[in-house]
Amino acid sequence: MGFLKRLWGYITTLFRRTAEGAMNPEIEIEQAINEARKRDQELRNQAAKVVAHRTQIESKMENAADDVGEAREMAKQALLRAETSKSNGDVEGVEKWTRTAQSLAMKLQAAENNLGTLRGQYDTASAQADKAKGAVQQNAMRVQELAAKRMELLGSLEAAKMQESVNKAVDALSNTMDYDMPSLEKVEEKIESRKAEAMAKAELREATPAGAESELKEAINMVQADAKLEELKAELGLTN
Repeated sequence: MGFLKRLWGYITTLFRRTAEGAMNPEIEIEQAINEARKRDQELRNQAAKVVAHRTQIESKMENAADDVGEAREMAKQALLRAETSKSNGDVEGVEKWTRTAQSLAMKLQAAENNLGTLRGQYDTASAQADKAKGAVQQNAMRVQELAAKRMELLGSLEAAKMQESVNKAVDALSNTMDYDMPSLEKVEEKIESRKAEAMAKAELREATPAGAESELKEAINMVQADAKLEELKAELGLTN
């Protein structure tokens, strides 16, 4: 069991390293940027919902504030009418407007409670909206950093490719010089070999009858040439 586990670990490690080695750096860079952009869009969508929720609460707060103001004013008016009825000795009017004032006071209390709750929700929503906008800004900066890094990495990658190409050319040139081109020693050796072979052939030729005959003819020619030179000197008056 332990052996199989080690074997499986070896296989997975080998596969991972092979896969990592086969990955194209340019593709990896594009993947990182695409993921950051996708994340940026997701954050923007989420932030938009949070900000919209805050805006909705803000609108509800305005309506609740209007309800509070209206209930307060109507309760005051009911109290004034109850007081007027009391001054006029209108018992029924007093009871009517007093009940109305009480009802409006209950409505005012409910409206104030609702407004207080909405204010608490608004504070929470505002904090969440600020946090969401901060996350969007931070990720947007991350996208910009990746874009700038992309330019830098691609420049480095191109430089690396160029250097690799130069290295290959140098290696190929070195291999050609090492294995294809003859050394100066070998050239000198070939020249000396050819000279020695030529001299040996000449020596062998002189040792043969044909060679001796050729040497004799050359000597005769030299004698004749000397005689001709003496003849020409005599004609020119250059004889001693």
